[in-house]
Amino acid sequence: MTPKDLSAVAVALGPGGFSALRTGLSAAKGLAMALRIPIVGIGSLELEAHPYRDAGTRICALLEAGRGEAASMLLSADGERLRDDKITGPDELLEELEGQDGGPVILCGEGLPPWSEDIKAGLGTRALLCHAPPSARSASLAALAHLRLDSGDPDDLDSLQPNYLRMPSIGTPKRRDRQRQVSTRRRERSRPGV
Repeated sequence: MTPKDLSAVAVALGPGGFSALRTGLSAAKGLAMALRIPIVGIGSLELEAHPYRDAGTRICALLEAGRGEAASMLLSADGERLRDDKITGPDELLEELEGQDGGPVILCGEGLPPWSEDIKAGLGTRALLCHAPPSARSASLAALAHLRLDSGDPDDLDSLQPNYLRMPSIGTPKRRDRQRQVSTRRRERSRPGV
């Protein structure tokens, strides 16, 4: 296959790593622009939940978010979002899931493995843990993008943006920069009338 064989570009929008999302989306946009073909962006949590949407029960898709937390999406048995996607720790998510209707819930996504034991302990047999292979996300991206294209709903190339649930943490300035800032402040304070 060559680029000329492509009829559209599909890209995962996140949540995910800041640099990875920017790089991936930029590459996808560049390809779509150069080839003058449509682009479709799909949320990464949607990709994790897609294989289970017809199961007839709640779905909680998880992606690792660092700091012991995960990004999560919660869907009803009908496939409707029960809340906005958010980043939580395991205790907060378990409390939320326990406080709902009490029926089973499918938990899936690459953020599931670190929390599996806590989830089993907290929800017991109501927790249906589903570990899909990494290729499932690519298959879901292709399937969901195909549905959007068939319905005439591509994304706007200019306005398509990554989905960040948390902005990146930016470290303190390098030592050299801090020294420069301190020196500048000292000079300003030593000037008369300042």
